[in-house]
Amino acid sequence: MRTVRSFVLRQGRLTKGQELALETVWPIYGISRRDSLLDMDSLFGQKAPLTLEIGFGDGVSLATMAKAAPQKNFIGIEVHRPGVGRLLHLIQEYELTNVRVMDDDAVQILKNRIPEKSLDRVQLFFPDPWHKKRHNKRRIVQPEFVSLIASRLKKEGVFHLATDWEPYAEHMAKVMEASHEFSSMNDVPFSEKPEDRPTTKFETRGLKLGHGVWDLLYEKK
Repeated sequence: MRTVRSFVLRQGRLTKGQELALETVWPIYGISRRDSLLDMDSLFGQKAPLTLEIGFGDGVSLATMAKAAPQKNFIGIEVHRPGVGRLLHLIQEYELTNVRVMDDDAVQILKNRIPEKSLDRVQLFFPDPWHKKRHNKRRIVQPEFVSLIASRLKKEGVFHLATDWEPYAEHMAKVMEASHEFSSMNDVPFSEKPEDRPTTKFETRGLKLGHGVWDLLYEKK
């Protein structure tokens, strides 16, 4: 049975800087496609709290977080090459050593490459809301996906979601509240935006259009 994907692969035009970063920085900080589990300590050369971000967009937010927290390790997943190239360029510009990059389907990476109970935090910021009703099945936040995230998080690990599409925020809250593997870190499903989450370019554009922003923080039981 064909898997329903939560993304459409759109390959935009690469800038010269992105092309150069893909050629020169990817061999150092990119993680090649394989099916074997990753050894996180060997991958980074340091044992540290590990954050996985799914769909990092242009990479600015993730690079900013990594620069502010050199004592933590970060893995970013993004299928769109311009975004991958942009993050690699920022890794070089900021002289980051605590970021690794993957360019495959996040669900397959979680299933095949991320060991169980190896993550301290998972971030999913502004995923495609698939706002048309007939496309809702493509939303990545579904019970099976949430259970997969839970299996890769350590006990008391955090799953941080954010969206600027209110119906999707309500959907996220419904799915997370129904999970027996997570508990909200607040008395209500939605949280104030954490200070350590940078405002993304996509988020800024949404705010200018009058969109609200909803953050959800849940802890692995």
